[in-house]
Amino acid sequence: MSFFDIVVLFFLANSAVSLTRVIIGPSVVDRMIGLNMTTAGVLAVLVLIAVKQQVPVYLDVALVYDIFGFIGLLAITKYFSDREKSA
Repeated sequence: MSFFDIVVLFFLANSAVSLTRVIIGPSVVDRMIGLNMTTAGVLAVLVLIAVKQQVPVYLDVALVYDIFGFIGLLAITKYFSDREKSA
């Protein structure tokens, strides 16, 4: 097992733990942070695989994935801020 494989496994484990925070998270803030960390971990894995396999299309996929993750985070923030204003 190479150093690269260990780093990829670390990011995957981090994403799995963050995903449990999204599912179990007692508050909205915990879920948003968990979602952001999960997105960052998957993004890191995509970039690392792109570099190791020298496939530049994975970098494009990682960029689009990151943009969608950011837009999703903004949508969740907007939803919960509107929900608090109406309550």
